[in-house]
This record gives sequence, structure tokens and C-alpha cells, in this order.
Amino acid sequence: MRFLHPVVVAATLVAGSVLVVSLAAQSGSASPGVAPAGWKVPRTADGKPDLQGVWGNNSVTPMTRPTQWKDKSSLTDAEIEDLKKMATQYVDQGGDAIFGNFVQMMLNAKDQGAFKQTSYDPTTGNYNQFWMADREWDTRTSLITDPPDGQFPPLTPEAVARRAEAANVRAARGRGPSDGPEDRPLSERCISYGAPRTSANYNSYMQIIQSPTTTVLLQEMIHDARLVAMTPGTHLPVRIRQLHGDPRGRWEGDSLVVESTNFINGFQGSTPDVKLTERYTRVSPDYINWEITVEDPKTWSEPYTFMIRLKKATGMIYEYACHEGNYAMEGILAGARAEEAKARGVKPRE
Repeated sequence: MRFLHPVVVAATLVAGSVLVVSLAAQSGSASPGVAPAGWKVPRTADGKPDLQGVWGNNSVTPMTRPTQWKDKSSLTDAEIEDLKKMATQYVDQGGDAIFGNFVQMMLNAKDQGAFKQTSYDPTTGNYNQFWMADREWDTRTSLITDPPDGQFPPLTPEAVARRAEAANVRAARGRGPSDGPEDRPLSERCISYGAPRTSANYNSYMQIIQSPTTTVLLQEMIHDARLVAMTPGTHLPVRIRQLHGDPRGRWEGDSLVVESTNFINGFQGSTPDVKLTERYTRVSPDYINWEITVEDPKTWSEPYTFMIRLKKATGMIYEYACHEGNYAMEGILAGARAEEAKARGVKPRE
């Protein structure tokens, strides 16, 4: 199994409608993260803003603005309370885990009269809702802050053609071969989930560790760690690619700026030539504003920026023990062999 953050473990131990509470009773303040009067940014020994600790990304705010709110960048506190009441109607603590855009699902259900949740694996039902961490509400209608409409910029013609070709390949090949473990995705093999990981609600905690020369960004999912060089220097030659890119850090005022290039894979559908610029700004004792600007002229017509509020967490990040890579790979490959045997008319071995 996977060992989750203490807040998730605690949620699984409480009887009753825990997730209804976690989805419907969180704070809906219009200004989470507002610093108390007189508060000053804490400093490390070398005088830099102290961002260290464990921080959670559990916002319920969708990445893109729902169509029902196309002209609204923020909601009132009363509208947030209405959303919380809706959550109590649609969340089944014992049902499949709800992944994806939960707010959009609720709004669609309100319009269409039916709630359709998107489980990670609806076939086996291997994730229940009680696995999920507590969600946080705020009045923003999208994480995307630029473009102002809260939507991704238009795709370039090149990106449209690239995605169509990828869809055709998937349709022809299915999920791909399973001849050996190397054919399976890195995430399934518990090697890397990619970084930065911006999904909320499940293994969505980050630990920040600072020194004068290096900042470590450790994410809970598969324990991917990025070592960010804080000393002056240039990026690696373009021919040298890494799973998490080549992150370089600097300070701009009280914001930690991390610029990453040289990826092996893309980010949110980009090409490997994407450039990510992250800004970490501590705005109160309990919150860091995490802004990410994504630039890839081969995929989008212009850059876009989104902002996630990271909340201070208590305790530590537990070991990430991933059963898929440790135990299930044999079963995954055996299932592929059984399908092949069935296609040949041969009875699979027991």
C-alpha cells in the first residue's frame, strides 16, 4: 500500500461521512493566506525567506474556469456555501474515489440532474473516496490566472496535428505492449510521476528544504525530488535531458524563482522543449503562493500562468511504498500473456 500524509491516514480512521465533511466543511474564506498584522516573512540563517516545511496542495479550485462561470473570476462566500451543500449530495464516502474536476462535475450535475464521477480505475474500483485528502475551498473560479478568461491558450496547428496523430496511435495500439516491465509507464513502475506535480488531493504534499547553494523540492508522489541549484550558472546543453528537467533557482525579492528546461517528456501536453518558471512566495505563516508559467511555442499560442495555494501541514511525509511497482508488475504482465493466449485459442496457465 501507499503510506499517505497523516491527514489522510486520520481521515480513514474516522467513521461516518468523513469526505462529506472534508469536501463540504472546509473554509471558504475569500482571502485565505492573508497575513496577520505585523507578520514578517521568517528568514533562514543566510537571510533568505524561509520556505521550509511540508506544504499541501488540496485546493478544490479547478484548473480551468467552468463554462457556467465564464464571466466570473471569483465567487461570493454565499456561493461557496452553496457548493459545499452540493458536495454533501454527490459524495459517497464508500464509493469510488473522485478524481478530476470535481467542481465541474457538480455544476454539470446541477444542470443535467445526474452526477457522473470519474474514478481512477472504475473497472476494479481500487481507489475509494476515503483515500482522498481534505479539500480546501476558496473563491477563485480557476487556478489559471493568465489568460484572464481562466482557460488554456489556443493550441498551435502543430499541436493539434500532434495530438490527432497520438490519438490515432492509441486507437490502433490500445494501451501499448506489455512484453516486459520496460514497456509499462514510469509512473506505473513507481519510478517517477513527473515533476512538478500539480494535481491536488492525492499524494499532493511537498517538502521544501533550503541551503545557501541548493533547494530541495520533494513531492510525496513517488518521492520525486528536484535538486535546484541556487548558484549562478547556465542550463545544461540542450542535448542533455532529464525527467524533471534542469531546474535553476534564484531569488527575486522574497520569491524563490525556479526555471526549468531540458525535459525528457512534456508538461500538461507540451513538447519536451517546454520552459517552466515557478515562483514560491510565502504570504502568511500558513500559506505559500506557488505560481507556474508554462511556455512552449510549439504547443500553445502564448504562455499561460496558474497559481496554487500551498497550505502548511503538520507532521512529515511518509514513505511512498508503491505496490504497483513492488508487487503488481508480475500480475500486469501475466494478464497480458493471458490475453495473448486467449487470442491464440490456448488456455492460460493457472
